[in-house]
Amino acid sequence: MNTLEAVARILKMEGVEWVSCFPSNNLLEAVAREGIRPIMFRQERGAVMAADGFSRLNDRKQFGVVITQGGPGAENAMGGIAQAFGDNVPILVLPGGPAVAQYAVRPNFSAVRTYQTVSRYGEVILQPAMVADVMRRAFHALRNGRPGPVIVEIPADVGGQPVPEAALRYQPPKRSPQAPSPGDVQDAVRLLLNARKPVIWSGMGVLFSAATAELREFAELTEIPVYCTMPGKSSFDERHPLALGSGSGATTLQAWRWLQESDVLFAVGSSLTRTSYGQPIPDGKVLIHNTESIEDINKDYVVEVGLPGDAKLTLQMLIAEVKAQLGERGRRGQTTVAAEIAAVRREWLAQWTALLHSDEVPINTYRVIGELERTLEKERSILTHDAGAPRDTIMPFYTATVPHSYLGWGKTTHLGYGIPLMIGAKLAQPDKFCINFMGDGAFGMSGMDLETSVRAGIPITTIVLNNGDMATYPGGYPVARERYHLTTMTGDYAKIAEGMGAVGITVTQPAELAGALQRAQRLNAEGKTVLLDIHTNLEGRRSRFGSPAE
Repeated sequence: MNTLEAVARILKMEGVEWVSCFPSNNLLEAVAREGIRPIMFRQERGAVMAADGFSRLNDRKQFGVVITQGGPGAENAMGGIAQAFGDNVPILVLPGGPAVAQYAVRPNFSAVRTYQTVSRYGEVILQPAMVADVMRRAFHALRNGRPGPVIVEIPADVGGQPVPEAALRYQPPKRSPQAPSPGDVQDAVRLLLNARKPVIWSGMGVLFSAATAELREFAELTEIPVYCTMPGKSSFDERHPLALGSGSGATTLQAWRWLQESDVLFAVGSSLTRTSYGQPIPDGKVLIHNTESIEDINKDYVVEVGLPGDAKLTLQMLIAEVKAQLGERGRRGQTTVAAEIAAVRREWLAQWTALLHSDEVPINTYRVIGELERTLEKERSILTHDAGAPRDTIMPFYTATVPHSYLGWGKTTHLGYGIPLMIGAKLAQPDKFCINFMGDGAFGMSGMDLETSVRAGIPITTIVLNNGDMATYPGGYPVARERYHLTTMTGDYAKIAEGMGAVGITVTQPAELAGALQRAQRLNAEGKTVLLDIHTNLEGRRSRFGSPAE
């Protein structure tokens, strides 16, 4: 057995059933012989993003794996790797590499060396005897500590060399979740129970640790409202009376008020990374911070109590401590917080209801969002936004319900992410209706992977907001736009979809939206990929507060 065959055998032992890829790499033949399905995307970045989507829905139990050739293939994977790193998503990247004797010779490209700043861990298999040890370290890094991309590079000459029998012994490493100290948990509970106006900030770590039930119980015990970050959207059911909603740069009024006015903020399952694509945390708050990565504590904010560890274990300890201090029922029903949230929510929605039901033509972007909100069966759907205007228009208004019913993303925001992300999501949960909401600019980045969806039999639905421009910059670049049409673009996207074997549906009237969405769901159930080419306006309004963009 050679090195490539040994890697493929280990992937099989780890339960890997498919890999995303763009040839050429002889590891693809080795995995195919093991019964692992290779799915070729139209470029490497899309292959990485599909692996990312698969990992997001599997909560560190299974991982997306991507195989690329060395050199230009590994180079072209950069955008997807950086996106997964920014959002703390564990994926395994297996690029080819230069022969060992040429490894340090310029301009030969090493993915492990070059991508150190955007990977959780990386290692080169320099000789066949290293295979089992390197792969064990790789899967340990995928399961434990800070989630993120792990890169294992296989030099061209090492791949075909025989592996010693003793080096073939492989035992999958287990997840070893950590928990904070009991004393810190007691301190955190005392701070929260004595706070004037506390708030919970829920991140993607709550999803990855399958802690949504614990989060709900803790919120109800303490009567503390919950805000979800963009990656953490769906970690708390937004129909719950204590839900403040979620946010990117845009959010709900109730979320904005609680984040501004709270005195104690408890972040759970979050890196608390400062980002222009999320809500800011004002100075002067007392912060309690739970995260799997201890290096994130005190990174961007001064933290009063650090709770390093798994979100589920941490919440279980907090629940036990609250009950020890207040009894089994805690503060259930003893505050007016839920009524206050409901009142602010009504105030906020009153300003947007007309847009969410608008009959204007071209179709208002918020009418599309309103129809998604009213038409989709949330528990049987997975929806994502793309970067830019689609993200900031839909984030506050689409109600996430069960875990992963919405995939939020974007500390670094790559246009075109939605199509390959949804292909990976569909592979993870094939019984769900998987739909991405993107602009025409984003479609230009990844539209060819609709053909991947068709060819591979992985039916998804894509909404393209066809407004002929880039709605992220409705008032930007006035001279360049007027004189040179800088951000103008055109296209018959339904026709393009048809040319790739998908079903293209053009929608020009608001009354057609609900029927088009229902038809897309039926077609997906029949195994057909769908693109909805929706002719919309260049909507510039956003649910933002405290800035000129309000």
